Amino acid sequence: MQTNPTHSSLVALGDSFTEGMSDLLPDGTYRGWADLLAARMAATTPGFRYANLAVRGKLIRQIVDEQVEVAVAMRADVVTLVGGLNDTLRPKCDMGMVRDLLTEAVERLTPHCEQLVLMRSPGRQGPVLERFRPRMEALFECVDELAERHGALVVDLYGAPSLADPRLWDVDRLHLTADGHRRVAEAVWQTLGHPPEDPEWHLPPEASLPPRWVARRVTDARFARQYLLPWIGRRLTGRSSGDGLPPKRPELLPYEGL
Repeated sequence: MQTNPTHSSLVALGDSFTEGMSDLLPDGTYRGWADLLAARMAATTPGFRYANLAVRGKLIRQIVDEQVEVAVAMRADVVTLVGGLNDTLRPKCDMGMVRDLLTEAVERLTPHCEQLVLMRSPGRQGPVLERFRPRMEALFECVDELAERHGALVVDLYGAPSLADPRLWDVDRLHLTADGHRRVAEAVWQTLGHPPEDPEWHLPPEASLPPRWVARRVTDARFARQYLLPWIGRRLTGRSSGDGLPPKRPELLPYEGL
């Protein structure tokens, strides 16, 4: 791995994870790991350019159809691709199709960027992870195979104890907190060959007392009312939280800071 590499551009593809939910800024927009990574890369490279094509809720077919060719045309030095996890959470998921589409995306992107970065997505501890773990691990096996075949880098977030800790996940239990996104940015930064700023990003926060039983039940009720029931409703009606939303940062432009 190159030490202190210099990259002049970054394009990020994906869904809500790459869009930056739930790293909420005061103006109501989301920041997230890709923005944080771009800020670090821009600090070392004058004229650094950044685009983020991610849109929440996107399935792997939508990422391939709507984002891949746009990224190809940008010919960025670094391209990050994270997709397929939303598919694995659907009641009916064709893992063969997911593998084929992810393979197509990698094969189309690789010739047109200096370095492709793939990820083994983080998984929050709990019953939801256990239910979908076989599909997730099948997806990550595909990621590893594609990386080896095409020279892509893999950031192993799934194997990081810190990112399995429920304290690093927002109240919706689907998206990382600001600290979680910071740790992902650090992981990608190091994988690209930069010197660590936080060598212990993968370690969980210091132990704290668990919430009381009543507080846990209140939190569970809030989660079900505000997040779980609307999510189920969208699944039943075929809608997505990203319907009608544009890409976060659709053009490859000079990065001007957070």
